Amino acid sequence: MEQLQRWAGDHEAASVLSVVGSLNHATLRFANQPEATRVEGPLEILSLSGTLSKHGAHLHLSVADGDGKMTGGHLKPSSSVFTTAEIVLGVYPDLVFARELDETYGYKELVVRKPQP
Repeated sequence: MEQLQRWAGDHEAASVLSVVGSLNHATLRFANQPEATRVEGPLEILSLSGTLSKHGAHLHLSVADGDGKMTGGHLKPSSSVFTTAEIVLGVYPDLVFARELDETYGYKELVVRKPQP
C-alpha cells in the first residue's frame, strides 16, 4: 500500500485494473471493525480493487491462504510482497479523484471532478 500511495502522489485520478501475486502477510481492516488485523501468509492475491490519487486511496484486498481459505477487507499499510505483485493501474488524465468529508458517517468519500484549468 505504501508504494501505491507513493506512486499516486503524482496523479489526480487512477484505479486498480488488475493484480496477481502473493504476500508474506496482509494488513486488513475487516468490515465494521475499528482496528486492522495482520493476516499471516504466504497468501495468494485474488483481487485488489479501488481508487488512487494524490488526494487519497481506497483499496480493498482479497487473499487466500495455503488451504484456499479466503479473507478480505480494507487494505492498510504494512502488507509485504512474497514473490511478486503484478499491478496494472489505469490513469484518468481528465478527472480528479478528490476526498471530501461525508458529515453523515464521518468518512472522507470519493468525489469525482474535472480538473481546474
